[in-house]
Amino acid sequence: MTASTTTPVTGLIADNVIGFARALRAAGIPVGPGAVIDALKALRLIEIGSRADVFTTLEAIFVKRHEHALIFAQAFDLFFRAAEDWKHMLDSVPLPEHAKKKPPPASRRVQEALSQPRTSEVPQAQEQDLKLSVSDKEVLQKKDFAQMSAAEIAEVTRAIAEMKLPQAELRTRRYQPDPRGLRLDMRRTLRGSLRTGGDIIDIHRLGRIDKPAPIVALLDISGSMSEYTRLFLHFLHAITDARKRVSVFLFGTRLTNVTRALRARDPDEALASCSSTVEDWAGGTRIATSLHTFNKLWGRRVLGQGAIVLLISDGLEREADAKLAFEMDRLHRSCRRLIWLNPLLRYGGFEAKAQGIKMMLPHVDEFRPVHNLSSIQGLIEALSSVPPPHHRSLIRSAA
Repeated sequence: MTASTTTPVTGLIADNVIGFARALRAAGIPVGPGAVIDALKALRLIEIGSRADVFTTLEAIFVKRHEHALIFAQAFDLFFRAAEDWKHMLDSVPLPEHAKKKPPPASRRVQEALSQPRTSEVPQAQEQDLKLSVSDKEVLQKKDFAQMSAAEIAEVTRAIAEMKLPQAELRTRRYQPDPRGLRLDMRRTLRGSLRTGGDIIDIHRLGRIDKPAPIVALLDISGSMSEYTRLFLHFLHAITDARKRVSVFLFGTRLTNVTRALRARDPDEALASCSSTVEDWAGGTRIATSLHTFNKLWGRRVLGQGAIVLLISDGLEREADAKLAFEMDRLHRSCRRLIWLNPLLRYGGFEAKAQGIKMMLPHVDEFRPVHNLSSIQGLIEALSSVPPPHHRSLIRSAA
């Protein structure tokens, strides 16, 4: 079946393209009305019966960023495979090579976007927005990350993006031109005086350079933390996207540096890259061994210039001995501030009874819960103001 260059694309094909564009917007790809019109015009020039040609044409129009290609491929396969009219047009047409691969990391997001009911009634849409803005937001503030769906994760991600992410700045030893600085810039002052023969001298000053404090995250990915690992990675991805000086390490039975993998713009692609890099996901826990590897191989590289360390773990160590206390003390002495984020603090009656927790607790500056939006908001406020080194303020309240 071939479309004419003069016959406009109408009917079921046009409806499918419009519906497909709506699904892409729901999945996170910005598709405007102009792109839909361009797609309908482009479909006149290709062979409609070729699924590969249609895929390539729509991808060239709708996909503007590299990170959106995975979402588009998954959405294209799910949307047009479910359309009965498309099945009749593409009967016995082989799938392209990309469709035979493993579903991309955005498959869950795309499936929920396609499963949303379509309605054109304005009052219902307004009622849904009203519920989301009042009651749903209140629920999300206190809801555990482990109990959230993909739609709720998207809402949490947008809420984190709207928060004031940590921007605490540390004063370095370097100087830069500053009219309000307290140090005299002798070189620039004398150079400026040469232009006037020394008659008029403009005093130039220098001020200290302030840089954002580096953040180093050590995330426990053992089996006991599996319900929270994915959401913590979403939070770390949001921080990495807003800041440049962020290093992320995952540990279970071994330590893995996923800083580069987490810098992908799309969160699903970043998390998929992290999971493919790590070999001990949802396995055992060897905190002492992992901390020893970090202190030996990475401590000098990433803990300079007043770094803040976020240790995200439940502290349930398999081999809790003096080695764990030694490595925690070494980590504490190497950084400016060590914050332990423990999801077990969500329980009001939490007590440090495990041997590993007892050994780790004396070597941290803050002990915080991090299992919902309220606790993350408290963490962001704490990171936005950097206290003096080794400031002791153990926070045990479960938000």
